[in-house]
Amino acid sequence: MTLANYINDLLYRYDCVIVPNFGGFVTNKIGARVNTTTHTFYPPKKQLTFNAYLQHNDGLLANYIASSKNSSFEEAVTFIAEEVAQWNEKLETTSITVASVGSLSLNEAKQVVFEPNLSSNFLTESFGLAEVSTPSVERVKEVTIKSLPAATKENRKTIPLYLKRTAAAAVFVGIAYVGWNGVQNQQQQVLANQEEAVEKKIQSATFVIENPLPTINLNVSKEDRNFHIIAGAFQEEHNAENKLAELEEKGYDASIVGKNGLGLTQVAFASYATKEEARKALEIIKKSVSEEAWLLAK
Repeated sequence: MTLANYINDLLYRYDCVIVPNFGGFVTNKIGARVNTTTHTFYPPKKQLTFNAYLQHNDGLLANYIASSKNSSFEEAVTFIAEEVAQWNEKLETTSITVASVGSLSLNEAKQVVFEPNLSSNFLTESFGLAEVSTPSVERVKEVTIKSLPAATKENRKTIPLYLKRTAAAAVFVGIAYVGWNGVQNQQQQVLANQEEAVEKKIQSATFVIENPLPTINLNVSKEDRNFHIIAGAFQEEHNAENKLAELEEKGYDASIVGKNGLGLTQVAFASYATKEEARKALEIIKKSVSEEAWLLAK
């Protein structure tokens, strides 16, 4: 399987899948909606977005790949790095398709642009649900018939034929109106039956996965992250807190790692358990964010 397929699988289970040193695919659940112009009902789904600042390796993707390929975590990390390198190379000349997730391309500013695949629905609760279109029903204005004035004896004597014809016309219009109401009620009953049938069909719908995903058992132990990529050191603590908030807003797993020998409060972009992992991240940050970033080992 390719990296794109692993991402595609995980998006059915998780709301965010981070590709280390590349970016994160984030989902947002939206409810069912209706298009009043086309009379089409759409089921709930997961709306997909891409955040280029989410690059920290949270272990989810690597652990899933390691479990699927029966390999080590380190081998999975290497596999991801190689695939990401190929993605970056292809993006220089063309766009790439990430399974049924969507497509990635670069704009004029060399920023990654994500176009989600609108036909894909990663919300498991909506499996078996499809778009439903219903015919439109035209409304007919009701006609109000005023009662005829009572005829006097003189009128009945002089124009009995007129009254007879008028009465007959009124009876005919009344019958036609009652008949039309019956047609309208019948149309409403048909629509109600259609909606009931659709609801029963939705309730009984099932989704069968021929190749279900294997169960992931993550044995996560708390590890010491003693290698920090320093973004800056500040004399005033409130300046350090402002820098921390700025980095967190950009998607970094930032933290304050204490004071140095000069009493300056140090703020880190992120912290890592191994020196090798920290060096790789530092190289990327120096190229794309800040050349003044440096590695601190505690």
